[in-house]
Amino acid sequence: MSSSRLSAAAMTVAAMLAIGSPTSARTPSRFDDGSFEYPRAPVNLFTPYYPGQSIGPWLVTGQTVDLIGQGTWQATEGDQSVDLNAAGAVNQTFTTTPGTTYTVTYALAGNPDNNPPVKTGKALVDGQDRQDFSFDTTGRSHADMGYARRQFTFVAANPTTELTFASTTGADHHGPVIDDVLVTAGSP
Repeated sequence: MSSSRLSAAAMTVAAMLAIGSPTSARTPSRFDDGSFEYPRAPVNLFTPYYPGQSIGPWLVTGQTVDLIGQGTWQATEGDQSVDLNAAGAVNQTFTTTPGTTYTVTYALAGNPDNNPPVKTGKALVDGQDRQDFSFDTTGRSHADMGYARRQFTFVAANPTTELTFASTTGADHHGPVIDDVLVTAGSP
């Protein structure tokens, strides 16, 4: 191979690496599908998921949850979100490094379609309550869900960690709404 071809090839590889580096440095590390984009729910509708079923990498526990399709209501990331309903929950197990601090951020809203107006729930790490949450849907609509950013940290105890979001709203089928879940290593 001639030196000019070798130089051209080396410059191409260097350019590709340079292009990739800034993008990955700016993008927060997400564990799998924190915005509930897979699988796709029908446009302007929702799909119920039952205990033991999976929504992509998320396992449904507790009672039924609804995967909300594009156009049904406002999402914060992508097109979809999940309504935890009255007593539904979703969890995902992901790889962690023991002793490392992780920050979890997520967008919280509530299904505005029915009472009670205040939707409640909790975020758990390995079964331990890390953050209780509530969201008041008064004055909210499908076009203006009013998502609030929530955040907490935990120190991983094991090489895998289970993150759970669970509704504690009660008997109504309209609960807290979760979207845009991010997990990053390090404190905020």
